[in-house]
Amino acid sequence: MTDTQLRQLIEGSKAILLENWKEGFTVPTKNLYPFQWNWDSGFVSLVHSYFFLFIAMLLLDTLFKGQWENGMVPHILFHSENETTYFPNYDFWNSNVNQGAPQKPKSSGITQPPVHGFILENLLEKFHDNEELLAFAKDIFPKIVHFHRFLYTYRDPNQEGLFFIYHPWESGRDNSPLWDESLDRIQIDRSKLPTYKRKDTSLADSSERPTDDQYDRYVYLIQFGKENQYDGKAIAKESPVLIQDSMMNAILIKSNQSLINLADRLVMDKAELEEWQQQSIKSYNDKLWSDELGMYACYDMRGGKQIPFKEIGGISPIYAGIPDKQKADLLAKYLQDLHDRGYYLCPSFDVDSPLFDSKRYWRGPVWPQMNWMIHMGLKEYGYEGLAKIVKSDLLELVRTLGFHEYFEPEKSLAKKLSRGYGGDSFSWTASSVLDLIHST
Repeated sequence: MTDTQLRQLIEGSKAILLENWKEGFTVPTKNLYPFQWNWDSGFVSLVHSYFFLFIAMLLLDTLFKGQWENGMVPHILFHSENETTYFPNYDFWNSNVNQGAPQKPKSSGITQPPVHGFILENLLEKFHDNEELLAFAKDIFPKIVHFHRFLYTYRDPNQEGLFFIYHPWESGRDNSPLWDESLDRIQIDRSKLPTYKRKDTSLADSSERPTDDQYDRYVYLIQFGKENQYDGKAIAKESPVLIQDSMMNAILIKSNQSLINLADRLVMDKAELEEWQQQSIKSYNDKLWSDELGMYACYDMRGGKQIPFKEIGGISPIYAGIPDKQKADLLAKYLQDLHDRGYYLCPSFDVDSPLFDSKRYWRGPVWPQMNWMIHMGLKEYGYEGLAKIVKSDLLELVRTLGFHEYFEPEKSLAKKLSRGYGGDSFSWTASSVLDLIHST
């Protein structure tokens, strides 16, 4: 890629982050996602720091203002109660059925990947001696620990060191085939399902979004959560969907380690973190590794079995330092084979599966923030050449198809396209691109 093309990507990223900034937070993209999303905020704060460090801190601070008393950080904060372009809005979630949910900002009743520990460490690595950032880190550190404590307390009924999700939206991989079997267990009486109207398919191509049947099941699980006051212990007993997600738990382990790394410098206690970490890494390798797949797999707690699909979450542990060298070699080989076969890295689902759909959300496309994490993980394990491919593939996709939400993984198909998939002018796409350009 030429210097001119890189400069164009940098300037395009800056423009999108400026366009999507609101007072105190960044939206993923205007119209389609008009509020503050949890893990989006983490990735976006990384890149705001290059221009205005105080905005990176403000973004995380604003997010944690929505933290519940039990420690949960919701997946959406509805800072404006007048915005009507999104469903489900704050009134449908009705998160205040849980007495620990704040009255303002209103929020959803579920969470998202706990990225904040490694985001905080990344910021401190970039601005090692910044006194304002150090003070901020000391303030937010215990709030992040409280979030981790929520996951280990309310979402780990067997005290294994692995937490569960009960709604696919929590995973960040909303409509992945991973959840199909669990969702199919739900027997929906549509006469009892609340009336609702999707907004996403009027703003984005319906062929790139979850189906109506999937959405009915998402709405069912929201209703289930409300009926149980979004209480993790009650949900663990009754939910038809109860999954220990490979990616969510890998991200928690990565953030645990980042907090452990920071604890001495910030004069914070790390004993609890170290206890969690020891148990989590062992359980992760014992329970989630699949010899058959040659990668990690999610675990269906209701079905009592692994979910046997190759997908992006099974590769994500390489960013958390979880696999030994033998396992890491298998993950790297999987990616190298995809590259050799003519795919952009990293497809979100198994390209050889009949369930693969290269343009529909998490059933196949390339997602920018996943490339960011896997690039960083590959570098840590010494797979420098493969890390460069993951990086250059994303930069090439964005350069040719725009700053979209997700992208076509098959190179022969991508060459025929003029745009990416999903939302346009997407914040974490801009963020991932800019940080990858700055990384060595």
